[in-house]
Amino acid sequence: MDGKGWLGANVIGGQGSSALFLVIQHSDLETQVKYLPMMQEAVKKGNASPSSMALLEDRIALRQGKRQIYGSQIGRNNETGEYYVSPLIEPEKVNERRSTVGLGTIEEYISRWKIVWDVENTKPILKNWKLRKRNKGTSFNMEIYYWVKRFIY
Repeated sequence: MDGKGWLGANVIGGQGSSALFLVIQHSDLETQVKYLPMMQEAVKKGNASPSSMALLEDRIALRQGKRQIYGSQIGRNNETGEYYVSPLIEPEKVNERRSTVGLGTIEEYISRWKIVWDVENTKPILKNWKLRKRNKGTSFNMEIYYWVKRFIY
């Protein structure tokens, strides 16, 4: 890919393109960051899935200690076992952003985990996340990553 760019369905077929995305999505952060711009360019050319790109962007953001954009990453409270949408920017606008990349509503998506979307409920989680991030630094960033990793794998 370094020499040819993102290999989309036009080159390696639909299954190949999906497999390529999954390899990048489940790679280390350095690899994800390296290939995200290629994928973004491929999306512009119609050679990669915008919804897959959104998943990768969210995962990278959380692993970098930032908030996600599209609400695709789910966390789990270690004390209660309850699932929640990992911190995201402007939760009140998440469905607008999701629609631009072909994702369904957040309400539909999170119902898989029996989560009920309530914008007001995301604010305390986000506040707690900011406090823990400030207090724990990198270790909390990794804690978020491992919550997500444990759920997805």
